Amino acid sequence: MDSKLNLGFHRTQIADDSISLQLDSSLRDLPTANPVSPVPLQLLEPLTESHYCNNQNGEKEEDDDDKDVEEFRILGHSLCFKRRRESDSLTSNKREASSSSNGLDVEERRSLVKTWGNQPLSAADSEIFEIMEKEKERQFKGIELIASENFVCRAVMEALGSHLTNKYSEGMPAARYYGGNQYIDEIELLCCKRALEAFGLDSESWGVNVQPYSCTSANFAVYTGLLLPGDRIMGLDTPSGGNTSHGYYTPHGRKVSGASIFFESLPYKVNPQTGYIDFDKLEERALDFRPKILICGGSSYPREWGYARLRHIADKCGAVLMCDMAQISGLVAAKECLNPFVYCDIVTSTTHKSLRGPRGGIIFYRKGTKPRKRGIHLGQGDESDQYDFEEKINFAVFPSLQGGPHNNHIAALAIAFKQVATPEYKAYMQQVKKNAQYLAAALLRRKCRLVTGGTDNHLLLWDLRPLGLTGKAYEKVCELCHITVNKIAIFGENGTITPGGVRIGTPAMTSRGCLESDFETIADFLLKAAHIACMVLREHGKLQKAFMNGLQTKKEILELQKQVENFATQFAMPGFDM
Repeated sequence: MDSKLNLGFHRTQIADDSISLQLDSSLRDLPTANPVSPVPLQLLEPLTESHYCNNQNGEKEEDDDDKDVEEFRILGHSLCFKRRRESDSLTSNKREASSSSNGLDVEERRSLVKTWGNQPLSAADSEIFEIMEKEKERQFKGIELIASENFVCRAVMEALGSHLTNKYSEGMPAARYYGGNQYIDEIELLCCKRALEAFGLDSESWGVNVQPYSCTSANFAVYTGLLLPGDRIMGLDTPSGGNTSHGYYTPHGRKVSGASIFFESLPYKVNPQTGYIDFDKLEERALDFRPKILICGGSSYPREWGYARLRHIADKCGAVLMCDMAQISGLVAAKECLNPFVYCDIVTSTTHKSLRGPRGGIIFYRKGTKPRKRGIHLGQGDESDQYDFEEKINFAVFPSLQGGPHNNHIAALAIAFKQVATPEYKAYMQQVKKNAQYLAAALLRRKCRLVTGGTDNHLLLWDLRPLGLTGKAYEKVCELCHITVNKIAIFGENGTITPGGVRIGTPAMTSRGCLESDFETIADFLLKAAHIACMVLREHGKLQKAFMNGLQTKKEILELQKQVENFATQFAMPGFDM
């Protein structure tokens, strides 16, 4: 044989991991009677003793599978090849077909995707669905008196559960980081327009950002945009009725919120004898502390805010005056309380609570020329006569603190603001205020002690200490009776803080249709719950475990629960049918 002849094997991978070997193309030019076709072979390890088994005579015998194995040497290396059987080819073809489509054709696979995307909640996740149905029943059968909760309308719910949740929209209208936002821009711009209209604001003098996820986020965005870490802020002390997002330290000095972690805070307080804000002490502390932002507004303050006095104090110490109107925003929109927009530079709020919109936050900020004698000195040499809040606050919201806005929430908020601008909403807020004042009077007639002796807005604070109760114990009794309130701290006459009260609000039950006479009944329920709590306390003591055990055996709890359910189910639930 010519010495130039070589084996010239080419290796080709086959689906079942066998190897097809064929001669090099140079060999194909040699004259031959029968063309050589590629032979698929499977590469194996060299045969060893383990490849054989012994027969009855002790002789070595090949396995059937090894009869097709052929061993030879190439360049001094021992190799084994196994011819692929016909049955192996069929198996390989089946495996290949299965791996490509799992045995399903195109239409069957498309159908599976559609099934996944169109299942109702009850079918897609029955466990979550059942829990949600229980919560729906709890809302329907109970009396909701938490001042910061409310019920939204069906239109708001539809927007929240809409296809808008699918879209990513980082940035501001006409300046997004993603394409396909032309309609999202329309929704957000319309929401901003309606927000300004709802509060009677001129777009030349005020701007608004509707992207914050909550009022806490909105507040922190203001601090982030206008301040440097370590700068000073001043708000109402949390035990006095303020919010933790205004900068709160525990009595032991623990920093609770981001506002107190990243900024220096010195709170002002209420007068412990009256429950009202002590504006003289506030001014004295502000002039000494020199905050860069002075914050008004709170979570549990039942009286009007003296915005004119706060403006005077802010101007004297060179501070921005910011109002967190989260609790009273509905009253502000309906012109049923003093208007913070007349005096403040920045106003933040939640978008639910008395506004009756979806859960979220919002920031209003002044634009244009500053009025004369307004003392805003955030930086050294800041002598501009123009407000510069807009760019700073928008940049703080995104990209500094948040990702993409929740477009479903913004659409729902636009719907809520459209309702806020109607006469029907004004009538609703007037009724909320009447109901709160009527409930306060009903409790006072029953010899209950209220902080400040009443209310100017939608909430009241019941001091339970004369009954020997804590807010936590009373809240639990009410919950077992299907009444929801929330415990609060009460400032003692000597300045001590005790969790001795509850906060009660009227917006939610007013949304269900309750009027003054209905709150007379609710006052009776509240007093019955207090008597049950006192009874259990006398019989089982103050220890929490013993108190809780005592509640489980009280038939009076079940009796009151039944009365509450009979009362509550008379009123329809906004947004869904029962």
